[in-house]
Amino acid sequence: MTKITKKPFGKLSTGEKVSLYELKNSSGAFVEIIDFGGAIRSIFVPDKNGALADVALGYDSPEGYETQDKFIGALIGRHGNRIEDAKFRLGRKVYTLAKNDGRNSLHGGIKGFDKKLWSGEVDGETLVLKYLSPDGEEGFPGNLEVTVRYSFSDDNALMIDYSAVCDQDTVCNLTNHCYFNLDGESAGSILGHSLKINATHFTVGNSECLPTGYVAKVEGTPLDFTDFHVIGERIDSKHEQIKFCNGYDHNFCPDGEGFRKVATLCAERSGRVMDVYTDLPGIQFYSGNALNGKPPFGKGNRVISRREGLCLETQFWPNSLKFDNFEKPILKKGEKYRHVTVYKFGVK
Repeated sequence: MTKITKKPFGKLSTGEKVSLYELKNSSGAFVEIIDFGGAIRSIFVPDKNGALADVALGYDSPEGYETQDKFIGALIGRHGNRIEDAKFRLGRKVYTLAKNDGRNSLHGGIKGFDKKLWSGEVDGETLVLKYLSPDGEEGFPGNLEVTVRYSFSDDNALMIDYSAVCDQDTVCNLTNHCYFNLDGESAGSILGHSLKINATHFTVGNSECLPTGYVAKVEGTPLDFTDFHVIGERIDSKHEQIKFCNGYDHNFCPDGEGFRKVATLCAERSGRVMDVYTDLPGIQFYSGNALNGKPPFGKGNRVISRREGLCLETQFWPNSLKFDNFEKPILKKGEKYRHVTVYKFGVK
């Protein structure tokens, strides 16, 4: 049985009030989510000795989320990840977006879903967040009605249920940009974590970490996580793919279809384990290479340094609108977008 409690969480620079929702299960583990950016602020789960600690990076006030540029904890849309040249063709029309990542568009633009105040309501044991993205926002077509449902079960599974509908053909690729550190958000580097990704292939990227249209085998590369590997073991490899992104920032193509386990993250020190499940075709492993210790500072006014958190973002493959061999995140008028991702926490 999960109890959801709503609490005040300060104000934005506009004066708008931000609320925090605590989802606490019967064992006492809990998740905190704010309605600004739909951000996961905290995830308190037990270690191998039963001690609770927060395994998600975050901030102590709305100001941190409002001023950050690292998308920490936030919901991402309309289109997660990168779109080359910040434009795409849909039907007979070419749509132009903001260039906020060099020449490309990243994570929905300059003011994507991570910078919006969502409306929140409690539906039993589920937090329901809603946002209406108007036609033309950040260059995307159609009025897109988005609903994200967060739930946290008694077995410490955080479910994110995404749905959307639009009054025009549009693109929709929703994800969450939570940074995890299973030893605790103040524990330092994630390089000692071990990771397994159930993917024999990845999308080859260029020097902009932008997929080129080629899908390659992970075998024989530092991107082979088909068995557990310590993240720090190959993160500074001379391999071209690693050098391009200064570490890991790659889309993997999980084997199988439908809802399935796509990755497992383990922390030896704390004994915590996180399994990732999704029905989406891709997962981005990002090793926090651009975390740079600059303001805004994290919880407890702590500096967030490079590689102190990692992301496992479920998604449609980046830059998929350009390539015929990539499944495209096109949402037809009146049709429903619906995808589910689960982060399940345990110990070994």
